[in-house]
Amino acid sequence: MLNEQGTAVPLSLFSIPTAMLVAVERECSVYTGDQGVTGQQILDGARRRFNIVLPRSVQFVFLRHRLLVEPSLFPHFTLLGQSVGSIFLGWEALTEFVPDLYIDSMGYAFTLPLFRYLGGCSVGSYVHYPTISTDMLSAVRERNPRFNNPNFVSNSLFLSAFKVVYYCLFALLYGMAGSCSDLIMVNSSWTLEHILSLWRAPNRTLVVYPPCDVSAFLDIPMEEDGDKKCHSIVSIGQFRPEKDHQLQIRAFKKVLDRRREEAGRMGELKLVLIGGCRNQQDEDRVLMLRGLCQELGVADRVEFKLNISFEELKREMGEATIGLHTMWNEHFGIGVVECMAAGKVILAHKSGGPKLDIVVPFGGDQTGFLAQDEDSYSETIDRILSLPPSIRLQIRRNARQSVARFSDQEFDASFLAAMEPLMGTLER
Repeated sequence: MLNEQGTAVPLSLFSIPTAMLVAVERECSVYTGDQGVTGQQILDGARRRFNIVLPRSVQFVFLRHRLLVEPSLFPHFTLLGQSVGSIFLGWEALTEFVPDLYIDSMGYAFTLPLFRYLGGCSVGSYVHYPTISTDMLSAVRERNPRFNNPNFVSNSLFLSAFKVVYYCLFALLYGMAGSCSDLIMVNSSWTLEHILSLWRAPNRTLVVYPPCDVSAFLDIPMEEDGDKKCHSIVSIGQFRPEKDHQLQIRAFKKVLDRRREEAGRMGELKLVLIGGCRNQQDEDRVLMLRGLCQELGVADRVEFKLNISFEELKREMGEATIGLHTMWNEHFGIGVVECMAAGKVILAHKSGGPKLDIVVPFGGDQTGFLAQDEDSYSETIDRILSLPPSIRLQIRRNARQSVARFSDQEFDASFLAAMEPLMGTLER
């Protein structure tokens, strides 16, 4: 087992499986950059907002310099700036507490060689999303505008060429740092493909789907919804630019326009955007989205639910007909799984984890729908609402049954099985 120093994990309580806390007899510690709160307040917040309850206490190591990894500190060369900042933050963590086993679950790959070679720790990684991906490189090479490739860059041949060189050099450094990990777990098939191409350690890399509390949504009743007077479309996700809430609002506007044109098909329809705001930038983004709703004339049909409790989240999901997801190349898609567990008809982006791992046939039966732009989203929403209630109900049942493979229990078993060789090295 672990010795008295225990094991340390950056703050991601999802990455501390219940089975591990029960099995490990020594101390487990969590590095966190939160200030002005106690460890108990962090645990209470995790229970209230995410329904996470740990079977025993963990120790929190509070770090003072989280600002060093905030993107707002690096308006340019953000990837490089945050990565260098993470090295300094990692050094602070190492001087505060030296673990026997260090597991990075926050994406700070550049801390891995620090803990391995200076701290003498065994190191593991749980990768939710690669810091840089081959898709990001392709977008810059092809000069496609994205949230992380603004128009002024994509429209310039010189800036695009410079950014390609920058990305290639960064990808090389990122791969070298990541390859220091003794064990590499990734959260989806999409992430696996990119990490294998960047870190080049296939013998140490495997997929461990993240834990989704699907059981918490199974008490939401499923029945035919043909007599519903109002159909709601619910979206779950932080208000970050890559979540592409603008696409949701614009597609929703097109649905309303299409149904207005066809007499007798309007009915009551609303869009509910549920998510968390991490900082002032996210709050400003919500204001921008509210402004877009006003501009498009749909403000009376779009509701924003910010930082709501888990109980309120369940209420909103219970009332919804469709679960909506629009992020391009979402690494996994826990919100997608939650919607399916709640028995909603899911409409997700045709890329990343939703396409490869989640919204896939189950026993040969359909579990949801995929789309990729305003037109395909609006057309699919309209199609879902036009389906006979009995067909919608069957798709919802298929979806709920299919997501059992993403449960907390499955994660516990997979995580512990993956960790067993690494834990064995500590016992010797």
